[in-house]
Amino acid sequence: MQYAFKTDTGRVRQHNEDSGGVFTKGEHFLALIADGMGGHKAGDVASSKTIQSFEEAWNASSEEISETPVKAEEWLLETVTQTNLDLHQYANKNIDCSGMGTTLVGALCTPSYLTILHIGDSRVYYFSEKKLIQKTEDHTLVNELVRSGQLSEIEAENHPRKNVILRALGTDDHIDVDIQTISWGEGDIVLLCSDGLSNKVTRETMENILNDDNLSLEDKADRLVNLANEAGGEDNITIGLVHYTPQTPEKGVS
Repeated sequence: MQYAFKTDTGRVRQHNEDSGGVFTKGEHFLALIADGMGGHKAGDVASSKTIQSFEEAWNASSEEISETPVKAEEWLLETVTQTNLDLHQYANKNIDCSGMGTTLVGALCTPSYLTILHIGDSRVYYFSEKKLIQKTEDHTLVNELVRSGQLSEIEAENHPRKNVILRALGTDDHIDVDIQTISWGEGDIVLLCSDGLSNKVTRETMENILNDDNLSLEDKADRLVNLANEAGGEDNITIGLVHYTPQTPEKGVS
């Protein structure tokens, strides 16, 4: 497998509240992106602590955690539950971080399957047979209004409360996360991103870039980030790509 990772502050904000990375262990990869919220200081803390917590848990774990989809899902749930408690307690003890939280998307990638973890409005897309499919549902007020038929997708695009998140890590001592496992094979790509990308670059454009065989995986990540900036770059932009290929792991740009 190969991977590429890129994060960018964007053209408007002075601070990057996104955190993430791709961590490897043999043939198993863990890709993560967290988009912090609660003011730049608290947002930075929430997202960076989340990624640090997962990285430490990943490094301390054995390869047995990803032997089967059931074990992978259990490990992800245990890790995100503990991370949430740690964040919530930290926020309660530090007034500057009161109310902080973060989105989180993760993909535990093995040669046999792909397990996805999701909370908030960062996204995971799955690219296979030249088609890109969104695999996560945004945990936002506007998305709930769309699902219930109260808003159309076109109305949702410019809704004034588009960024109101209904679920996040660290804001409560209890969390409700989405975890799913899918099969994948050689040539497939999993794409993780913060909303700084998905709010500016359409799924169709992402699909076209992933289909461009003249671009390396790192080039594709760069092109996507550049397009988000060209469209305004009002938010931080973070993207992670993992490509199922038998080649040696390729480290991306951070």
